[in-house]
Amino acid sequence: MTESPTKATVGARVTHRRYVPYSHAHYAGNLVDGAYSLAAFGDVATEMCIQTDGDEGLFASYSDVQFKAPVRAGDVIEISAEIVRVGRRSREMDFEVRVVGRGMPERGQSAADVLDPPIVATTARGVVVVP
Repeated sequence: MTESPTKATVGARVTHRRYVPYSHAHYAGNLVDGAYSLAAFGDVATEMCIQTDGDEGLFASYSDVQFKAPVRAGDVIEISAEIVRVGRRSREMDFEVRVVGRGMPERGQSAADVLDPPIVATTARGVVVVP
């Protein structure tokens, strides 16, 4: 089996956006659990590995996970991964969840605002491995 060259470079970035449905709220105030952000990090890491190495890769570890602000049902979040180190088989990435839109039910059932600037909700560093 020949090893295919990687396209992984420091500074490579992947970004997703998604709406947080009310069915994902677990706590009072329509709060979503922290695992929601971690799952989103897994999704952007998977896309990064596909783009750079042609493989979904496997998550090896998280470090320095910080929950800085709440994520709520009705939010629109932007999730990013940026490669900060490239090893032979490992890719270290910085992750961030930003709330870019927020439902405003106090103004009406479907009211929402674009947040400018966005709110940084969750950050982490993680390592994935590829074959």
